[in-house]
Amino acid sequence: MKKQNVKRRLTLHFTYQMLLLFVFVLLGVLAVLFVMSQSMINEDMKRRFPVGALELIIIETYLNEGKANVPARWEKQLVEQHYWLQVVNSEGQVTKSINAPDDLPQSYGSGELLTIQKTKRFGTYDVLMSLDDTYLNENTYLFMLGYMNEGAIDLQNLYDQYAKDGMVKEGALGRLDEELKASSRTLQVMTTDGQVRLSVGLPMERTAYNPLELLMMEEAKGSYPTSVSVYAVPESHTYWVLHESKNGEYVQYPLMKSLIIILVSLGGVVLLTTLVFSIYHGYRYGRPLLLFIDWFERLGKGQYDATVSKKDRKQIYRKNGLLRGKYKLYKEVIDGFSDMTARLHASEQDRTRLEKTREEWMTGISHDLRTPLSSIQGYGHLLESGQYSFTEEELKEMGGTIRDKSDYMIDLIQDFSLAFQLKNKQVPFTVKPIELQEFVRRIVLNYVNDMTMEGTTFQYENEESETTSIRVLANDKWFARMLDNIMINAVRHNPEGTIITVRVALSGDYAVLTVEDDGIGMDEETLLNLFERYYRGTNTEEKTGAGLGMSIAKSIVLAHNGTIKAESEVGRGTTVTISLPILLGSNVS
Repeated sequence: MKKQNVKRRLTLHFTYQMLLLFVFVLLGVLAVLFVMSQSMINEDMKRRFPVGALELIIIETYLNEGKANVPARWEKQLVEQHYWLQVVNSEGQVTKSINAPDDLPQSYGSGELLTIQKTKRFGTYDVLMSLDDTYLNENTYLFMLGYMNEGAIDLQNLYDQYAKDGMVKEGALGRLDEELKASSRTLQVMTTDGQVRLSVGLPMERTAYNPLELLMMEEAKGSYPTSVSVYAVPESHTYWVLHESKNGEYVQYPLMKSLIIILVSLGGVVLLTTLVFSIYHGYRYGRPLLLFIDWFERLGKGQYDATVSKKDRKQIYRKNGLLRGKYKLYKEVIDGFSDMTARLHASEQDRTRLEKTREEWMTGISHDLRTPLSSIQGYGHLLESGQYSFTEEELKEMGGTIRDKSDYMIDLIQDFSLAFQLKNKQVPFTVKPIELQEFVRRIVLNYVNDMTMEGTTFQYENEESETTSIRVLANDKWFARMLDNIMINAVRHNPEGTIITVRVALSGDYAVLTVEDDGIGMDEETLLNLFERYYRGTNTEEKTGAGLGMSIAKSIVLAHNGTIKAESEVGRGTTVTISLPILLGSNVS
């Protein structure tokens, strides 16, 4: 389940990260495109000003209830550029006026507007006109953008002063040339086919105009280094063209160059965004991995107790115990790693304790085997030597001793074999229902009647009523062996006069069997290792056995799907409690 949770979280996390990256890059690209588009619009507006400006003003002006709301930036720019704007409604009334001179009317008639549209002039002003044709009805508005065309006025004055029959008067060419050069202007006289017949003032290499060139100069003034004014002389079929140099440096922006700038900028934004996200992801996902590598190195060195150091813990967890943001993705990994480290540390401690226990057991078992073997070996040498004459009674005593020592060694070897078989589940194990109270009572009665245990008092207590039958599924042979091992262990490790009490009780769906003594008790280490194989405590006398009895008892309890635990305190005795599932439906009150 945890594996599925990790897989799901990783999938969602990286999907969300990729979507976030996509949205971020998309927003960045749109921002760059917007900035570049705005830049191109601005450049186009400069190139086509005032024609381009009038189109944008119409688009950006908000018309509501007979009022025109022009953006403030346009009002500022019109003032700076010395342009004026009037917005005229369908009745000819001016509803909005920006930077308008005092000589402009506040209302226009139909004839006036048609004349202005045809001549593109009103008095001394050049006028551009455009309808806001969103609604072609009574709500339609006319936008008029005008400016004082000083070039046209100057050209008119020059023509009136120096012209005759469409050309410059004889004898006036020198004065005209000086005047034009002083004001950095050039005057060209052009025929209807575009050929230049005369050029006066600043030198200009142009000798002819194509049919659309003058129109382009007029429509896109910002694209040319000079301001152009044209005066037509219909009688002579000539045109006077006045070029006036603009202030500042003229720079032309080709379309291809603009596109290249946009693409390069766009690529730079994508590259920078990807680089930032790469560094962020490298830091976010690399730091935990580096931490895991350090953990593995310490695990490889066997430093289980220092795997998660105080420094690492501060780095991973907040003060409230929760994981920090960049480690939440690895929550199951960190929890599993901490659990594994704790288990390895516990296993290492168990292994060390087991090694110590085995060494103690080897010492004890060597003593246990050496003592009876020494007796058997000694009697064997005496009998083999033939130097002594033994009575029949002495021979019986020697034979009895040899038999007792041999039986002890056989029991010891059987315990080894049984412990191995129980560990590897090789013992045949069949169960049947038994009546627990009567079964336990009979075992206790055997100990009461055992003459060899007169120094110990045995008691049996049934905490349930006499009509209550507690039945469990058990193997009577091995169950008896388990109870024998516990009771013998209590006898061996306590002095004479100890009272051993065996109780049977019910607790829910479990039968509880308790073996309690009031003997010398056990210290903490002995209690901790009571059910470990080979553990013999600190006593290595022969009567203590090989340290397998309680381990065998635990294995038998577990085979019956039960639990076993021990409680003890030095000087206050020991209590061993066994819980077994009862046979449901068979207990009668």
